[in-house]
Amino acid sequence: MLPEPTARLRFRAMEMADLDHVAAVLSAPDPVPVDRPARTRDDAVRWIEWQARNYAQHDFGLWVVETHGGVFVGDCGLTMQDVEGTPHVEVGYHVMPAMRRHGYATEAATAVRDCAAAHGIGHLVALIRPENLPSQGVARNLGMVVERTAFVHGGDALVFGMPLGSR
Repeated sequence: MLPEPTARLRFRAMEMADLDHVAAVLSAPDPVPVDRPARTRDDAVRWIEWQARNYAQHDFGLWVVETHGGVFVGDCGLTMQDVEGTPHVEVGYHVMPAMRRHGYATEAATAVRDCAAAHGIGHLVALIRPENLPSQGVARNLGMVVERTAFVHGGDALVFGMPLGSR
C-alpha cells in the first residue's frame, strides 16, 4: 500500500539511506514546546527500523514525503497505536520546519487518509497533544473531530478521529 502522488508530493518507503533527513525532521523543534529530550540520530535509526517492521507487518507505516523534484518534506503515513488498551490506526505526519505552513502536512495526510479508506481501514485517528494547535488544524482539515482525551505515550492527548468509507 502506498498513497497516490498529490499535486506537489510523492511518497516512498523509508529506508536507512534516508537517515540524515529522518534525523533532521525528528530532531527539529516541535511547533509547540514539549517536555521530552531531543531525539538523536540513534532514535532516527530506530524510527526507520520501526517503519520497516510496520511495512512488513501491516503493509503500511510512515512514508517519506518529498516534492516531485525530490526535496525532502518529512514523513506521513499510518501506524498502529495502542490507545488505553485498544489498537487504532493513526495518521501521523512530521514536516521539516522550513516546509511548515505551506499546506504540505494537510496535502500528504489527505492522500494517506484516502489510501487508508481505499484499503478498507474503517476508522482513523490522530493522537495530538492539546497544545499542538497546528497539528490539530491538519486533523480538522482531514475531517476529523475530537472523540475523547486519552493518556498515551506518557501524557494526555486529544484523540481526533473519523470513520472512513469509500471516498
